[in-house]
Amino acid sequence: MADLRNNFVGIKSPNPFWLASAPPTDKAYNVIRAFKAGWGGVVWKTLGEEGPPVVNVNGPRYGAIWGADRRLLGLNNIELITDRDLFVNLREIKQVKKDWPDRAIVVSLMVPCVEESWKAILPLVEETEADGIELNFGCPHGMSERGMGAAVGQVPEYIEMVVRWCKANTRMPVITKLTPNITDVRKPARAALAGGTDAVSLINTINSITAVDLDTFSPEPSINGKGSHGGYCGPAVKPIALNMVAEIARDPETHGLPISGIGGITTWRDAAEFMALGAGNVQVCTAAMTYGFKIVQEMIDGLNNWMDEKGHADLDAIIGRATPNVTDWQYLNLNYVAKAQINQDLCIKCGRCHIACEDTSHQAITSMVDGIRHFEVIEAECVGCNLCVNVCPVEGCITMEPLAAGVIDERTGMPVSPVYANWTQHPNNPMAKVAAE
Repeated sequence: MADLRNNFVGIKSPNPFWLASAPPTDKAYNVIRAFKAGWGGVVWKTLGEEGPPVVNVNGPRYGAIWGADRRLLGLNNIELITDRDLFVNLREIKQVKKDWPDRAIVVSLMVPCVEESWKAILPLVEETEADGIELNFGCPHGMSERGMGAAVGQVPEYIEMVVRWCKANTRMPVITKLTPNITDVRKPARAALAGGTDAVSLINTINSITAVDLDTFSPEPSINGKGSHGGYCGPAVKPIALNMVAEIARDPETHGLPISGIGGITTWRDAAEFMALGAGNVQVCTAAMTYGFKIVQEMIDGLNNWMDEKGHADLDAIIGRATPNVTDWQYLNLNYVAKAQINQDLCIKCGRCHIACEDTSHQAITSMVDGIRHFEVIEAECVGCNLCVNVCPVEGCITMEPLAAGVIDERTGMPVSPVYANWTQHPNNPMAKVAAE
């Protein structure tokens, strides 16, 4: 059986599945239930400074986006950091860590962007013997209006400054949580690294309004007829998160910086994809809120089975394996040619491939042949766009098949070249470079 033990910047856990800082990690009761279910670690819901706790709304805190089958695709959350007393949280963290020494407990923190505020809270967290801290520079609502959360995460200079304060005032590993609400996620990651961070985690939630009630004309969730932007999370944000993780993993300035991957992770496959792109472990929230804590058992079993099947002995065998295969568009091989093929034995003759191609693409799929309803690729028109594969309701019915070198491409009338060539070398590119010999 594959070894799923995880060592993330010195923080050890029996598996790479952590619960992210969010409502599921707000108190000892939840965290203990999570550990009993099998979670390898948690990031305790964000603590604020000593004094009166923040005040959350007492009405709806979540908006939602669903698929056609009512499957939850995304949540919009307007809840703030913990509204429980700081010292109650600290006592619970200390006790849970004592009772569950093999599990990772990282404490998320958010205090004003003042050095004294960080100096005050860090020793309190250290005393709990927690394994590390996560700096919440991502929350896009409520706290950002107070100069915290994403308000810090959107300014690289602030990130570097606060990370330096923390590294100078704690022995604990520092994980810097990044906001996706920024043009180029590499810049805050570079700033965190310059400040001495041990790792980054991403993505935090995306600024959003999920819906508007067309009877009351209030954004949802609605609080007495008014709504606010909130943080979007769940399966729908996974593509954005994967891209941002990959950007940091392959950036020459941040390459090798440990990454905790977050964003729409629901299955073992999602987790494996994040780790393949460079994440050292993963954090989960929406899936647990949707299906309960026991979903981690499916994640553990699924990852174990896949790794055994593929011969991957441990997590190091998969972490970062896909990163070298992420490149910029200009370096993609323009001499690679693939065509769609329809398996007639699997085709249910629904016609979706034909309609999609006929109306919105390249008119490369028939609907009738010899007066009979029949769907077949017209190779002379197919550009290999892959749309038909994605709209077909039958898995494996339509596949993309590469043409071998030397085969004539019926669309261009030219043989497929065996030579790699990209846009930087293309004659249509006014800035084309001569290919190196």
